[in-house]
Amino acid sequence: MQRRINGVNAYVDGRFIPSDITIEGGKIVSVAPAKSPLSRESHLYCVPGFTDVHVHLREPGFSYKETIATGSLAGARGGYTSLCAMPNLNPAPDSVAHLREQLEIIDRDAVIDVRPYGTITKNEAGAALSDMEALAEYVVAFSDDGHGVQSDGMMRAAMTKAKALGKLIAAHCEDNRLLRGGCVHDGAYARAHDLPGICSESEWGQIARDIQLARETGCGYHVCHISTKESVALIRQAKSEGLDVSCETAPHYLLLTDADLKDEGRFKMNPPVRDAADRAALLEGIADGTIDMIATDHAPHAAKEKAKGLRGSAMGIVGLETAFPLLYTHLVKEQRLITLEKLVDLMSVAPARRFGLESGIAPDADANLALWDLDAEYKIDPADFLSMGKATPFEGWKVNGRCVETLYKGETVYTT
Repeated sequence: MQRRINGVNAYVDGRFIPSDITIEGGKIVSVAPAKSPLSRESHLYCVPGFTDVHVHLREPGFSYKETIATGSLAGARGGYTSLCAMPNLNPAPDSVAHLREQLEIIDRDAVIDVRPYGTITKNEAGAALSDMEALAEYVVAFSDDGHGVQSDGMMRAAMTKAKALGKLIAAHCEDNRLLRGGCVHDGAYARAHDLPGICSESEWGQIARDIQLARETGCGYHVCHISTKESVALIRQAKSEGLDVSCETAPHYLLLTDADLKDEGRFKMNPPVRDAADRAALLEGIADGTIDMIATDHAPHAAKEKAKGLRGSAMGIVGLETAFPLLYTHLVKEQRLITLEKLVDLMSVAPARRFGLESGIAPDADANLALWDLDAEYKIDPADFLSMGKATPFEGWKVNGRCVETLYKGETVYTT
C-alpha cells in the first residue's frame, strides 16, 4: 500500500527541503520537491528517525522498571526508530545462550529497531572476557555499561578482540577507586549540603587510559555519556591524532549544572551533572565536532527507587520522550548554539553512521521517519510518559516540539 507525505520540510542530504515523500512496501520510493507551496503544515518537519546508542530497556531481569515493549514505544514517541539496549540485565548478554532470551523479547515486543549490546566481560564483573567472538554477529557493540572495566589488561584484551571482530568498544568510564560513595558532582553543591562527591577524574582518568589502549590496539573506541571538561579535551586530542575514537553526551549534561540540583531522586544520575565550566566545555565540544552524538542514557527505575533523595535513590533518569524537545527548544530555538540540521545529525545521522545502522531520507531507504510539529508548546509532565520510568529533572520545563507521528519501515508505530 502506498502512502504520501506531502508538503513537509524534510531533512534531505543535510538540509531541510520542502518535499513530497512517497512510501511503499516499507521503503521510501521517492523524495521530490513539494509540488505546492507549504501552507498550514509548514511547521511540520520530517526527520530520519533518531538513533539512541545508550538506552536501558531493563528486560530481561528488571521488567518492573521498564520492558522492551514500553521502552520501545517511549522511543517511538520521542521520534526514535533505533535503540541500542545496554547489557546490564539478568542474565547479562555475555554469551549467545544468555542473549537469546533478550532477542526473543525484542522480536516479539519491540515496535522499532532494538539492537542489543554484548558485555565486555562475563556478567560485567571485570574478571574474564565475555564470549565476544560468538556474540559478535548478534550485537551492535560491546559494553559493560554501568561498570568501568577496572583492569588495564582486561580492557587491552577486550580491545584486541573487538578490533579483530570489527566491533566497537563502548566504554562506561569510571574508576571505582575514586568513587568513595559519592552521589553528586564533587563541587559546590556537594560541599554546601555535606554530600559525598564524585570527582571528575573518576571519569576522565579511565578515558585517558582507554585512549592509550586504543592507540596501541587500533580498536574502534566509543566513550559513553561524557560529563567533564577534561573528557572533552582528551577526546579532542585523540581525534587530532587520527585515532578511531568517538563519544556521546546526554541532554542533562548540556542543560543542567550542579547549581540546578534539588534533593530529589530525579536529579541523581551517573555520571552526575557537573559545574558550569564542564557544561561550557561540552557545548563547545558539540559546536566543534569533538562530541559526535547525543544519547539519552534512558535509565528507568521504579518510583520507590527514586524516592530517597540524592543520597539514597538509584542512579538514572529517563529521557527518550523529552530529548529532542529539550534540545530543540534550548540549544536551537532560544540560545541558537546549533542549527536544527546539526541537532538532527547529532541525534540521527551521526550515531547511526558510527554504529553501522541506517539513517536518511532517500529513495530505497527504509521509511523510518518522525514528523515533528515544532510550533507545539507544552510543559513536560511525567504523568504523560509512555515509559514506566517517570524520573526526570525536567519536569515542568516548557518546551517546543511535539512528535506527531513516527513510522518504522513505513508503518505508524506512534501517533498523537
